[in-house]
Amino acid sequence: MSTSATPIAATDAEIQSIRWNDDGLVPAIVQDEASGQVLMMAWVNEESLRRTLSEGRTVFWSRSRQELWRKGDTSGDRQWLRAAHYDCDGDVLLFVVEQEGRGACHTGARSCFFRAFGDGSEPGPR
Repeated sequence: MSTSATPIAATDAEIQSIRWNDDGLVPAIVQDEASGQVLMMAWVNEESLRRTLSEGRTVFWSRSRQELWRKGDTSGDRQWLRAAHYDCDGDVLLFVVEQEGRGACHTGARSCFFRAFGDGSEPGPR
């Protein structure tokens, strides 16, 4: 595992092409570089996007706390940015990361998407 930052130089035109919602946010899907597994989804504002790209670590916007948060600052489960994309409409981001630590989910699971509809299992991390 290479736990080092990979800053990405985005242009102002690229940032300005993002279609922020009425709250100035856009969803960011986080995907594991090695496995391709979707790890989580979180909200990003312009400042957190710029920080993610310049720092090479994921930074998100907490809607409940109304503040920026850098993934892993308290848990140690950091995400090292390897690539960043925006979709054809500019209203969803994709961060490809190297996940450090246990995983992306606050429950301790590797991915936040550990529950499947129709599998009959009890909710809980896998």
